[in-house]
Amino acid sequence: MRAPVVAVAALTIGLCGGLGYGMAAWAQGPAPKQARLIKVSAKKFEFSPRQLVLKKGETVDVELVTQDVVMGFNVPDMAARATIVPGQSVHVLLTPQKVGTFTFLCDVFCGSGHEEMDGTIMVTE
Repeated sequence: MRAPVVAVAALTIGLCGGLGYGMAAWAQGPAPKQARLIKVSAKKFEFSPRQLVLKKGETVDVELVTQDVVMGFNVPDMAARATIVPGQSVHVLLTPQKVGTFTFLCDVFCGSGHEEMDGTIMVTE
């Protein structure tokens, strides 16, 4: 009796987990065709470019790459975050809603000098 209960529980968790993952991917979807692509590379201990200039309300697709070690990309004021794995690219969609200057930073410790690894996003009208 115990084996069928475990099997049903595992199947239910697997299906719900799979549907949940699919829903999350569907909700974000691919980058809109009009999204401007901005390529950013991360390496010990800097982002290049260090400054991104965006327009309020414009959706941009930030493509992040690194060849060094695992890095992070975090824009706290825009609730955006990604882990950057060497040899892979990761995309973050940003649609700024406020004009101003915002900081992005590496939030995965990548060695001595990590605390200096940041940049700015300038959002204009």
